[in-house]
Amino acid sequence: MAADRKPSQLFRNMNAKVAAIPMILTACVVFVGGTLWTITYSFTNSKLLPRETFVGLDQYERLWSSNKWLISIENLFIYGVLSLVFSLLIGFLLAALLDQKIRFENTFRTIFLYPFALSFIVTGLVWQWILNPDFGIQRVVRNLGWESFTFDPLYNAEIVIYGVLIAGLWQGTGLVMCLMLAGLRGIDEDIWKAARVDGIPMWKTYLMIIIPMMRPVFITTLVIIASGIVKLYDLIVAQTGGGPGIASEVPAKYVYDAMFLSQNLAQGFAGSTMMLLTVLIVLIPWAYLEFGGKKHG
Repeated sequence: MAADRKPSQLFRNMNAKVAAIPMILTACVVFVGGTLWTITYSFTNSKLLPRETFVGLDQYERLWSSNKWLISIENLFIYGVLSLVFSLLIGFLLAALLDQKIRFENTFRTIFLYPFALSFIVTGLVWQWILNPDFGIQRVVRNLGWESFTFDPLYNAEIVIYGVLIAGLWQGTGLVMCLMLAGLRGIDEDIWKAARVDGIPMWKTYLMIIIPMMRPVFITTLVIIASGIVKLYDLIVAQTGGGPGIASEVPAKYVYDAMFLSQNLAQGFAGSTMMLLTVLIVLIPWAYLEFGGKKHG
């Protein structure tokens, strides 16, 4: 009788399921529908307005024959790899230092996290001034006596993407630090005590015990960083505008320029589709290893 009184699995938490319907419909219409619409019209010759004249892979051939697009892919790869590595490294080191219960921890945590509260536009403008050779770091150092000192990454096509990377790390590392610190604070104190009793060096404790235990935190952090890398746009516009020339172009800016400046919707849609494909190439293997592997294991 008790089993009969239990609600069926289908109608359990019915209020929550009904409340989720608007969000599910919104996701299906806006995200899935918009994605399919974008992919479909990337095979047309749409200009200012959508057209249903299909041209096959012409837009993709034009995309990959564009020097601007190739440079944007190269820049995104360089920025993405270095941003992932240095954000995780610097963020974890800062979190490990703050986890030592140092004095004024709250003050330091606020200082490190503060840049994340700024928009990318503000961050880009601030670092544009800091890296300006006329009144930024280069001018300050030369005024101190080193007249031959040169540091103008935003005006050098060979290293401009590294100047953008500096601003990106300055803004995003604080968030990574907070995520890592939360993970470290979740580690049981008995583990640290056992490692000290066994005489394990601290660096080896972090490397062999703590970091493997923080795997979920690292995965979450990687997803957050990667999402910011793929949609990199504001920082480029504020700092360099894509210059010098097209040396700091990125895919998101290429898509924006194609759709709104060149009034070529189909070319912008083709670029958007390639960005989506890149995300899926990374996301699908990760999702399979993260969830499919556990299910089959």
